[in-house]
Amino acid sequence: MDNELVPDINDCNRPYWESLAHGSLTFQTCARCGHNWLPPSRCCPGCLSTSWSWSKAAGRGKIISWVVYHVAYHPAFKDRLPYNVALIELQEGPRLISNVLGDCALLSGNAEVDLVIETQGDVHVPRFVLAGNGG
Repeated sequence: MDNELVPDINDCNRPYWESLAHGSLTFQTCARCGHNWLPPSRCCPGCLSTSWSWSKAAGRGKIISWVVYHVAYHPAFKDRLPYNVALIELQEGPRLISNVLGDCALLSGNAEVDLVIETQGDVHVPRFVLAGNGG
């Protein structure tokens, strides 16, 4: 079993991953209805328009929900226990699934978080820290 987890990078999501490698988190914005979204897709999930652009996130958000894992269900996570998987809502509206670094016991709903970009293998990934804790 492969111990590395790598994203499936394709033409649709490549700008997202490239922006992370250059130090910023981006999301898509619809030119027709103004909806902001993640993950990347070829059309707006709000109105199905194919006219959109990439926008840079400010790097701030809040925790909507989270779960803490005490068992590694994949070998890539065995050295991270316990770890969390969190649903983060960016201040611009898009939501993404990520991790909040630090003590899992400090997580709470609506807690403000700041973006940190970490390197995992050859890929840059968005993660978060509780606001005021080094973000």
